[in-house]
Amino acid sequence: MRQKTRIQNIVQEVPGIHSFYLEPVDGSQLVPFTPGAHIDVFLDEGLIRSYSLINTTDESRRYHIAVKQETEGRGGSRKMHQLEIGQELEVSEPRNNFPLADPPGQSILLAGGIGITPIYGMAKHLAALRAPFKLHYLVRSAQDAAFLNELREEFDDRLVSALGLDVEAVTSHLERLLSSEPAGTHLYICGPTPLMDLGRKIAAKYPAINLHLEYFSADPALDQLPKGTFQVKLARTGRTITIPEGRTIIEVLAENDLVIETSCEQGICGICMTKVLEGTPDHRDMLMTDEEHAANDQMTICVSRSIGPLLVLDL
Repeated sequence: MRQKTRIQNIVQEVPGIHSFYLEPVDGSQLVPFTPGAHIDVFLDEGLIRSYSLINTTDESRRYHIAVKQETEGRGGSRKMHQLEIGQELEVSEPRNNFPLADPPGQSILLAGGIGITPIYGMAKHLAALRAPFKLHYLVRSAQDAAFLNELREEFDDRLVSALGLDVEAVTSHLERLLSSEPAGTHLYICGPTPLMDLGRKIAAKYPAINLHLEYFSADPALDQLPKGTFQVKLARTGRTITIPEGRTIIEVLAENDLVIETSCEQGICGICMTKVLEGTPDHRDMLMTDEEHAANDQMTICVSRSIGPLLVLDL
């Protein structure tokens, strides 16, 4: 279900990052959400972009998101930065692929750059519960660190900010952090792909740590993988459709009158997840686990392709 909202306020947090405060057009309540959730924002020209909710979950008449303008992005962030106070926006109901554990236990929240957006909301929730946590914020410089002053005021000694670290320093930081944490600690990471991959690699050395990841953009390297032609058979109708090189499954299906709901178009949100009946997917998403990839029984058809000549999908 789409919700009609109006931009109540826009705040420049740091150069290149704007906060947007959205309120319901009709004065009613917005759909509630849980910490770590995101909404889809429906923009002109069919663009749909996902943004994490920052505010506390007890606010029923406001959504708070923040958007970093990406100069080499696909245009969504640029359009967001062109919006003005008072404009109306349609947004989805909140969804959560990055929930806090219940009960929360001991938590480490690790944010890289604009990855602070879901982490900030999670920290607010844990603080309200008086649950133990530490928030580590890695960013290039104080000028790039959105919400840094607010984080310092709200979380005081629970915040560890690290500015301008190189890869070696970030590695050492994570090694020291995880080596000192007790078994059962939950580690939540959101940030750019290199940080996520590094976090996964180091966390693998500490199997007693519970790792939770939220990718906010797909890996650009995925675009460099082979994109050969293959066929998709639709099991429910028996129809077979050719997927050309350079085209996604979801695009070609739409051209053939089979529109599959999608949002991120980057293999992050999971909305287009489809059951695989035959064939071997070439998984290119950032959502599924290694075990789920190995099972080869489902795939994100917005970015993933086929290793072999044919996929049979439950469509």
